[in-house]
Amino acid sequence: MKKNKLIKLRRELTINNIDGYIIPKNDEFFGEYVSPEKERLKYLTGFSGSAGQSLVLKKQAFLFVDGRYTLQAQKEVRKGFKVIQIHKTIPSDILRKNKQKLRIGFDPRIYSLASLINLYKTENVKLIPIKKNLIDKIWPNKPKLKFNKFFILKTQYAGKSFKNKINLICKILKRKKLKNLLVTAPENVAWTLNIRGKDNSYSPIPNCNAIVNYKKKITLIVENKKISKNFKSQFGKVVKYVNPTDITAHFNSLDKKQNFLIDKFTCSYFYREKIAERFKYIEEIDPIFFLKSKKNIVEINNTIKSHIADGTALTKFIYWIKNNINKIKISELSAQKKLEQFRKKNKNYVSPSFNTISGSGPNGAIVHYRANSKTNRIIKTKDVYLCDSGGQYHYGTTDVTRTICFSKQSQKIKNIFTKVLKGHIGVATYKLKKNTTGKKLDIVARSALKKAGLDYAHGTGHGVGYFLNVHEGPQAISKINNIKLEEGMILSNEPGYYETNKFGIRLENLVFIKKYKKKLRFENLTFAPIEKDLINFKLLNKKEKKYLNEYHKKIYMILGSYLNKDEKSWLRTFIN
Repeated sequence: MKKNKLIKLRRELTINNIDGYIIPKNDEFFGEYVSPEKERLKYLTGFSGSAGQSLVLKKQAFLFVDGRYTLQAQKEVRKGFKVIQIHKTIPSDILRKNKQKLRIGFDPRIYSLASLINLYKTENVKLIPIKKNLIDKIWPNKPKLKFNKFFILKTQYAGKSFKNKINLICKILKRKKLKNLLVTAPENVAWTLNIRGKDNSYSPIPNCNAIVNYKKKITLIVENKKISKNFKSQFGKVVKYVNPTDITAHFNSLDKKQNFLIDKFTCSYFYREKIAERFKYIEEIDPIFFLKSKKNIVEINNTIKSHIADGTALTKFIYWIKNNINKIKISELSAQKKLEQFRKKNKNYVSPSFNTISGSGPNGAIVHYRANSKTNRIIKTKDVYLCDSGGQYHYGTTDVTRTICFSKQSQKIKNIFTKVLKGHIGVATYKLKKNTTGKKLDIVARSALKKAGLDYAHGTGHGVGYFLNVHEGPQAISKINNIKLEEGMILSNEPGYYETNKFGIRLENLVFIKKYKKKLRFENLTFAPIEKDLINFKLLNKKEKKYLNEYHKKIYMILGSYLNKDEKSWLRTFIN
């Protein structure tokens, strides 16, 4: 059965006169999460992570993943696939070794030209667009597409009206002497129009595209079934609606003198070709990414509210698991379910912001571990337990990691945890300057670990959306990110360390950039205690100890009224 998928796909290679086919994780909307009927990579390979690429040749098949997913991919991948770390070897390196001329097929709707060139283009490769997705052709009982209605995010939550946002975009178009912006990232459409959707389980993204015209008119490219009469009434004549199947006719109806800005990373090969056939265009990063990254005061204040609710749930969970681990059997999945129950008690809670990472002992070493019926472990008192979770609230998005223990741990583990904590505090207290980038902060986060010859194979932090994607750009804290950090940006601060088949450690808070006395600084959004039994306080300096104590004082002050007597007394023990 499993083997048949590769056999069937290779038959399609012959039918289409190609030597190979490439399959990404993403769908035509280029988001992190895809709906069940678009899980083509998982269907073919078995890999369930949120990022990956597969290259299938006539006699070889590869799965390319980054450092977050190496262990997971090795455990999940089906026979016939070789797992490759993409930061060490990219697909073109494999293709280049084959001295023959190769025709490699791809779906033009789910690849950008930039990604094709960066990952697959070599002298001996000709990339061939295939109109019908080949995985869809061999997928017999594919889940049916659901058409969930979009909904409006009220201005009291958004902070700015959609008209205000359109004005900002049009000013940029005018400055660049452009007439249209093709918005191919649905999260940017969501931000512009203050709309949300229910197209995936973890992010309220409305799957659609849009054209913003310099005359302040919007063309929303969307399935008709997703739009209600009430939705249309909110926008009046500002928004025109075009079904994706009619997009070619729509482009052909526009004056050839029109020009476009398209995003080189999220604009599909298909859309790029359609634009290039008729119009002049430039390729840049969609300016909405930058507008969206700097949250307004309403968004920040609402996000703080969401973190108070989330911190209450997480603190109650930590107290519960630490006090029940010796009384009842608690598995990774049952712990995950219990945390979800605590979050659901808040009426504004919508869903998890991603699939919770609930990893104990050796499973904690898998950076993006997902517990399932096959891998689920009973959490033992001797385990180090890593829980990375978050929630979508009507007024914000959360993401937090805590590593906790239930018994005395080795000096080695305590020392490593403390070095991770030192990196975390180093980022949180860093004095930001006008030109500070995520690249600079990444060095700070790793410094204590590096001195001990240790490191971690993921970035230190990512941008976070506002009731949108939990992973948002362009800002990030990583080895390669050179985006300047500005007031209003929200980022995660999450250094870690992982020892294969033994344990994992990660400590994550969300922070936002605040202007204080004309200077920029990080302000914590996350309110949840940091495991004191994993800290070697001898390794912390006075400033670090003071930071930790002040942090726990703030948590106690903010969350105290939401906790019962026992929970509150326990939380008080974190303060010196």
